Amino acid sequence: MSAVKKLNLFDISLIVVSLVIGMGIFRVPASVAARSGAEWIFFSVWAAGGFIALCGALTYAEIGQRLPAMGGYYKVFAECYHPAIGFSVNAIILISNAASLAIVALIGADYVSDLLYGKPSGTFFNTMVAVVAVGIFYVVNLFGLRTSSRTQNVLTIFKLSMIVILIASVIKGVTVTPHGYNEKDPLYQFSEHSPWFLFVVSLIPVSFAFGGYQQSINFGAEAEKPSGIPKGILIGILIVVGLYVSINLAYTQVIGFDKMKNATAIGALLCEAWFGKAGAKIFDLLMFISVMAYVNVILLSNPRVMYAMSMDKVFPRIFSDRNEKTGALTAGLTVFSLVTIAVSFLGKGVDPILNFSMFLDCIGMGSSAAALFILRKRQNTQLGGFTRFTPFFAGFFILAYIVIASGVFIIFLNAALIGTGLLILFLALYFIFYHRKQ
Repeated sequence: MSAVKKLNLFDISLIVVSLVIGMGIFRVPASVAARSGAEWIFFSVWAAGGFIALCGALTYAEIGQRLPAMGGYYKVFAECYHPAIGFSVNAIILISNAASLAIVALIGADYVSDLLYGKPSGTFFNTMVAVVAVGIFYVVNLFGLRTSSRTQNVLTIFKLSMIVILIASVIKGVTVTPHGYNEKDPLYQFSEHSPWFLFVVSLIPVSFAFGGYQQSINFGAEAEKPSGIPKGILIGILIVVGLYVSINLAYTQVIGFDKMKNATAIGALLCEAWFGKAGAKIFDLLMFISVMAYVNVILLSNPRVMYAMSMDKVFPRIFSDRNEKTGALTAGLTVFSLVTIAVSFLGKGVDPILNFSMFLDCIGMGSSAAALFILRKRQNTQLGGFTRFTPFFAGFFILAYIVIASGVFIIFLNAALIGTGLLILFLALYFIFYHRKQ
């Protein structure tokens, strides 16, 4: 087992950052500005989202200490509730993650096309770029955790450096006007809605912009030190919160709060503040690097969930096999990559179908955080340090996600019903095919 414990605190912190910072921060703030209706609500929502994420980080930090397992996000549900819950929630997450990865890779291909040709390319070009991107990082991950984590570090550091450059655009003292708007996206006026309504509908996209760090407990068995996972989660989230607050300040200073409402490519506008018209090309490069970092970290994380499910005999045994030399989870990595490539050929048309994952993510975040109380009761031990306050943070975190889930259910009713139906379907599949094995 010691041979696979290769993640130090630096590695884990950057994995957390990569799981959270994808492409959302370059477009979600424009949507949040349109939903919030007022600048003070806009910043209040981002501050609240950061505090909720910090509460979640403290909660998952203790969960990671109490349940240091490979595929920990599955183990939380399986051991604290029931293997059926672990199987159902994580099987749906695996499917939605593969589809989301395919969509993100295709969006990355759009930026490659604009970088190289200055215009969109055809479906064949985009699909091939997506397939090649997944293929490259499939090979990288075949070399094992050390190679894939070092690759992730390089990609993440480059991406963070570019984000810092975007934030620093405020020192130019210029104002950049958006070049286009998403006319179909909602636009709420402060005078027409209550502040609480605007706050909740704005908090939904903000909470998903901060999400992803919960998957870091999938690496619990591969940290060099037991403290690596909790410390890495906290450091990673603090970096994310700092960057998110800073870049939103930059958006409002460089673009203007009212002008950024539903504006397209707001990240590119910060590049334009620095580099003029050439800024669009630099932003294309930034987005492509962001996509590559996301591809690698998702290929890192998800096979570990498949490994844990296989060890519990709710997935075929082959997914628990490891390469003797590199430790790579070859079967899980291969299947997950092939599913991603297959979805790539379906195109970005599957994106609206994945709205169901928003509701399930809320349920998953709240219930996995609640598992902390179950672990505490079973283990009946005190870990010391910040953990004496963790129950309060966890309670607030759970309450926040109940509010967010309620908002998702009201605003995206069909997606929430689809997500609930899928959960029931997978529960039925578990009891049909796997219950007797348990």
